[in-house]
Amino acid sequence: MIPRHVLKAVLSTTAFLSLTALCAQADVKLHNLFTDHMVLQRDIAVPVWGWADDGEKVTVEFRGKKVSTTAKGGKWMVKLGKLKAGGPDELKVSGKNSITLADVLVGEVWLASGQSNMEWSMRNSFQPFGDILAANNPKLRLFTVPKLKADEPVKDVVSAWKETSPSSVSNFSAVAYYFGLKLQKDLGVPVGLIHTSWGGSPAEVWMSDAVLTGNSEYKRDIVDAYVAQMGKLAESTAQWEKEQAQAKADGKPFTKRKPGGGWKPSELYNGMIAPLIPYAIKGAIWYQGESNAGRAHQYRSLFVDMVKNWRNDWAQGDFTFLQVQLAPFMPVKDEPADSTWAELREAQIHATKVLPKVGAVSILDYGDPKDIHPTWKRPVGNRLALAARGIAYGEKFTWSGPEYRSGKVKGDKVVLSFNFTGDGLFGAGSRSDNVPSPKTSDGVTLNYNLAKGWINSPLTGFAIAGEDRKFVWAKAEIEGDKVVVSSPLVPKPVAVRYGWADCPVVNLYCSPGFQQAGLPASPFRTDNWPMITAPKTEAKK
Repeated sequence: MIPRHVLKAVLSTTAFLSLTALCAQADVKLHNLFTDHMVLQRDIAVPVWGWADDGEKVTVEFRGKKVSTTAKGGKWMVKLGKLKAGGPDELKVSGKNSITLADVLVGEVWLASGQSNMEWSMRNSFQPFGDILAANNPKLRLFTVPKLKADEPVKDVVSAWKETSPSSVSNFSAVAYYFGLKLQKDLGVPVGLIHTSWGGSPAEVWMSDAVLTGNSEYKRDIVDAYVAQMGKLAESTAQWEKEQAQAKADGKPFTKRKPGGGWKPSELYNGMIAPLIPYAIKGAIWYQGESNAGRAHQYRSLFVDMVKNWRNDWAQGDFTFLQVQLAPFMPVKDEPADSTWAELREAQIHATKVLPKVGAVSILDYGDPKDIHPTWKRPVGNRLALAARGIAYGEKFTWSGPEYRSGKVKGDKVVLSFNFTGDGLFGAGSRSDNVPSPKTSDGVTLNYNLAKGWINSPLTGFAIAGEDRKFVWAKAEIEGDKVVVSSPLVPKPVAVRYGWADCPVVNLYCSPGFQQAGLPASPFRTDNWPMITAPKTEAKK
């Protein structure tokens, strides 16, 4: 038997050594974006960072090269030189302790963000199970940012990179996954996807407090408005609690719902964007806008400033930013009318005109009048991947559907010109209930051809107006690379609109060639008349 005093000494020594080991392991820590199976961005300087004791030397080794620094204020960061695509490799971090990450790839890293249509999971998308079971691409890696609302910017995330597998893909963003899958196959290099989205979120919650409060209009209309809203909420909550207590005292049932608050400006930027900065990325894909449609006029500047906000904070230059235009939703209207959703789509296109390397893809053929969450996500991801190849990677091909360029009045007609006409314009078959055109089993739009009668159908969705600004449905015909619009009801036209509705029924496409399916035109208007979401002072013009 070991004497008690000896056993006590051994246990004390063991405890001390264990504690010392734990302290040593805690000396150098990596940010949680750096884990096994991660993807590092190729061809740019890649930041690697974490925490350590002040004055501690930290060395990062990757592909036979070493970079060292000294921790200051408990933090450290190094930058790896430009890396070539490939892997897997190991990344080692050494200080008083060492950390080794395995299965590290180098390729293209993309951020995916927005609201519910970006958050929409693979398992809830259109016919997903075959794609989920086939999810075994070793060159596609996934990282999901946990949902977190925060009052101040946070420094880290509690998550890890995952290899592509049926289990990791099932709950992952469907749009992001299909985008990454298509991009990886087209580029032939590893792709990493960082998914950070939250259903129902407006754009302002994804922006920093400094940007919002630094703009007088945003401060008044967003930040101060939220403070006022919270004041009213406190009053209504107090009244609710009083009524609840009275009902309990009287022994009566109480079913009145407790008042709820809205989104706090900057809270998702703080909790779900700030902790990702400055992880090296190639660009971002964004599917959001439904929650801002009622403030579409404001979105014209708000979204632009959000993109600038992210680019400025990442300090990585004008990285590519791709967005999805709102899908058709709500009842189809019999006559041309104003539309907040059309105005939001226009605001999305506006950003592509005023900022470099910003793109938008149209999905007017993949909406559902009865569901704000259309389940066809593969074509959305595929079109984003085409846009990425065109904008981020500079490939020369038609990656977008027709985009309005100019209009000219000629007598009783208006002649429209477009960018992105590809191998030609055509009118695809269209159904009055706005159900998308026929698709293959994997959800990709079929190529249209004369034999099947799905090409050169009469164009739909065009409206024309005279000086009275009253729009009527118009006849539209393709003449070469132009569209000619007219109506006997408008002998002196001054304006044309296309797809200007919450749920437009439209069918103008271009044939991009390369055996790709046709790509739909974005909605547009030729006039600059005040919109219904514009401030009242402007709406009177």
